[in-house]
Amino acid sequence: MNKSELIDAIADAADISKAAAGRALDGMTDAITDALKKGDTVSVVGFGTFSVRERAARDGRNPRTGDTIKIK
Repeated sequence: MNKSELIDAIADAADISKAAAGRALDGMTDAITDALKKGDTVSVVGFGTFSVRERAARDGRNPRTGDTIKIK
């Protein structure tokens, strides 16, 4: 499912216009993004939990050239 399909599903389920559903979805994603940038964890019961994690640096490969690169 892509974003436009999700907007269509929200509009149908909530009986609102697609424009209003799009604004609601954008508002939700913006709110989650802002909270994560502040270091908070976001829990939506029945949907999921979002958090930012630190990972150690590692080596990877550039898929185009095959060269080894450092991934921060």
